Amino acid sequence: MAPLEGVPCQLVRIMECKQGAVRAVRFNVDGEYCMSCGSDKSVKLWNPHKGTLLHTYAGHGYEVLDARGSSDNSLIGSCGLDKSVMMWNVGTGECLRKFRGHAARVNCVCFNEESTVIFSGSMDGSVRVWDLRSRRNEPIQVLDEAKDAVMTVSVSAHEILTSSLDCYTRVYDLRNGKLMSNCIGESVTCATFSGDGQCILASTMGSSLRLMDKETGELLSHYTGHSSKDYKVESCFTSSDTHVMSGSEDGYVYCWDLVKGTLYLKLEHKGSRVVHSLSPHPTESYLLTATLGQMWFWSAEPQEEQENA
Repeated sequence: MAPLEGVPCQLVRIMECKQGAVRAVRFNVDGEYCMSCGSDKSVKLWNPHKGTLLHTYAGHGYEVLDARGSSDNSLIGSCGLDKSVMMWNVGTGECLRKFRGHAARVNCVCFNEESTVIFSGSMDGSVRVWDLRSRRNEPIQVLDEAKDAVMTVSVSAHEILTSSLDCYTRVYDLRNGKLMSNCIGESVTCATFSGDGQCILASTMGSSLRLMDKETGELLSHYTGHSSKDYKVESCFTSSDTHVMSGSEDGYVYCWDLVKGTLYLKLEHKGSRVVHSLSPHPTESYLLTATLGQMWFWSAEPQEEQENA
C-alpha cells in the first residue's frame, strides 16, 4: 500500500528524552517546537525537526503529565502529580506562576486562543480556569460537573471540551452559557475537536474510538483494532482532517480513514509495549509519539536525515 499524501508514516528520528518515562508530547502552536513531559519532574523543549534539546524546565514536585505552549510562544503551562499548574518563561526557564487548588493530580492543561487564561483538568473531577492577567492565584471559574476524573481538556473558539472517566464528554459553550453532555457508555480518556470544530473524536477504555457530531452527539463513525484497556491512550485527527490516529497498548499507532472507518496503516514502535501520547502538527503532515523514555518524530515524506532506532 502506497503511503497516502498527508499521513505521517515515515519515521524521521527517535529522541532519547532522558527524563524517565515520557508522559506526554506536544507540538507548540506553530509546530516549530515541541515539549516532552517526564516522570523526572521536568518539561523539555525541543526542535524536533533537528532533534535538538533547547531547554529544560524543572520545578514540579512530582511527575509532569501535560504541557502546552501559549499562542505567542512566550509561555509554557504544565501540570502534574503535585496537584499544581506551573507557568514558565520559555526564554529564561523561570517559573512565573504556580497555581494550586486542585485536590488531586492534574491530568491536563490547555490555553485559550489568546493565552489569557489556562484551563486545568484533574482527578478531582473539576476543570479550573486560571486568569494569567490577574495577580490572584484563585481560579476565576470551576467547572465541576464531572463525577470522576477529567482526563483531557481542549478549547476551540468559545467552546471547552472535556473528557471524563464518568463516561461523558462535555462541551461548554461560553458564549451562550450552555453545557452539552454526551454519555459514551465507557470511561473516556481523550476527546478532541476536529479541525472545523463540528465533530468530536473520543477514546475510551474499551478499546474503541468514536467520531461524533458535536451538536447532536450522533455517532458518525466507529474505529476499532487498537488496544486501550489499562492506560490513558490519546487519539487525534491528522492536520488535514482526513484520517484519525490513536496510540495503542500493543506498541503501534493506528490510523483509520476518517469517513470510511477502515484501518489505513499501523506505525510500529519496535521494542515498545504502550504508545500512549501523540501530537499532530497543527498545519503540516508531522506527528509526535511517546513511548517509554522516547519521543518519535514522523513525517509524510522521507527525510534526508533518516535515523534508525
